[in-house]
Amino acid sequence: MSTIPQIMKDSRASMDRSLDGSKRELSSIRTGKATTSLLDTVRVEVYGQSMPLNQVASVSAPEPRLLTVTPWDKGQVQAIERALRESDLGLNPATQGGMIRVPLPALNEERRKELVKVVHKLAEEARIGIRHARSEARDKLKKLDHTSEDDVKHAEKDLQKLHDDFIAKIDDLLKGKEAEIMEV
Repeated sequence: MSTIPQIMKDSRASMDRSLDGSKRELSSIRTGKATTSLLDTVRVEVYGQSMPLNQVASVSAPEPRLLTVTPWDKGQVQAIERALRESDLGLNPATQGGMIRVPLPALNEERRKELVKVVHKLAEEARIGIRHARSEARDKLKKLDHTSEDDVKHAEKDLQKLHDDFIAKIDDLLKGKEAEIMEV
């Protein structure tokens, strides 16, 4: 049987997952300099299934504008190169021996604006996740038996405050990332 503290705890955990997912996705959005987390969202078709790039290759950033991808199975070089090229990151990888070099082009104004749109979309997905957690918790609160209306109303207020705090965190992340992208 659910209790108000349990419902609030579950809701917070769900909102935390949305926020963490958003942080992870936002860190993979490219700004001016190379970071290995940039390629975290790239998925590669290998062995008949789609796998995250970091499970089939090691990624390093030897220079500020270059990433290198070293496949663990040299037979997967083409698949990895194709996945990098087809990702929405605007990359143009080149294979050199058994290693894939991924030069990061300087961001032009148009690409910056595109990336800001992608960031806004990711932030909105996180907001939707947070709203979903709130409405799920609200539904559970309404279905509670043996609980006074006042307790439920207080819990709903707390839930709304929790929701607002998480939305504010997402907005702060968004502002920071947007500033990072637009910085020339």
